[in-house]
Amino acid sequence: MKLWKQAILAGAALLVAVGAASAQDVKIGFVVKQPEEPWFQDEWKFAQEAAKEKGFTLVEIGAEDGEKVQAAIDNLGAQGAQGFIICTPDVKLGPGIVAKAMANDLKLMTVDDRLVDNAGNPIEDVPHMGISATKIGETVGQAIVDEVKKRGWDMASVGAIKVSYDQLPTAVDRVAGATSVLEANGFPAANIFNAPQAKTDTEVALNAATTVINAHPEIQHWVAVGLNDEAVLGAVRATESVGIPAANVVGVGIGGAESAINEFKKPSETGFFGTVIISPKRHGYETALNMYEWIANDAEPEKLILTSGQLATRGDYEQVRKDLGIE
Repeated sequence: MKLWKQAILAGAALLVAVGAASAQDVKIGFVVKQPEEPWFQDEWKFAQEAAKEKGFTLVEIGAEDGEKVQAAIDNLGAQGAQGFIICTPDVKLGPGIVAKAMANDLKLMTVDDRLVDNAGNPIEDVPHMGISATKIGETVGQAIVDEVKKRGWDMASVGAIKVSYDQLPTAVDRVAGATSVLEANGFPAANIFNAPQAKTDTEVALNAATTVINAHPEIQHWVAVGLNDEAVLGAVRATESVGIPAANVVGVGIGGAESAINEFKKPSETGFFGTVIISPKRHGYETALNMYEWIANDAEPEKLILTSGQLATRGDYEQVRKDLGIE
């Protein structure tokens, strides 16, 4: 009996050792398009938490264009990685990324931006964790509607600055989600003014929004929507530049970026009313964990996982960030 128990214990110890070795042998790449951005740095941070928890190796790679993406995938193959997660700099690189992953025998998942094929359709065979852009846009729109009603503004006389970036499907969906809620609540479609931006930063958004505001001096109350916090902050800066009081502006961004948090920390309120914070925790931690389980245990992830965001304002942003695991 004693020998039998010893054999069981020895076998159990061997299984644990094999499992540990297996985890140590797993190497996963995490490729992002803008490594300097706080969002992607947070994704890496949470992915590293998963790596530490499970004992695998995470390789962080920045790839800002198609050539660097191809080189990154080859690099991971040469390192002996078994899979990678990518937020591509261009969704139209999809067929090339899939082919390169297959050539290097790497499992592939995407995060944030979903790959498309040559016809522009989503590549549904590649597991993807993305943001429900339309729902987040709807949250923005509802927050604006609620605040406009709270302030007692006449909806028919309010102007909306739609800072647009139509090159990115996610941007189109976010803005469309926001404006659809505005219109559903009685906001005149004729009062929604397009302010296209060539780049997704605050300065370009400011210039685009200024053109709209200068073209409509009769409008005294403005709301602003856009792809991200930077777009909306640009619109808010535009209202400030022409002397519109902060009390006459309601801008709601998306992302919860450092620029938005700094706006909330200012001693007095600005036209930047709120931001819909998207948590990078699931996008980093959960995708890395899913990839690990796929490699180690052959548990393929769901093909499509969509996350949403939470509205944060000057009064509650610290608690919202804490609830989302960002602090």
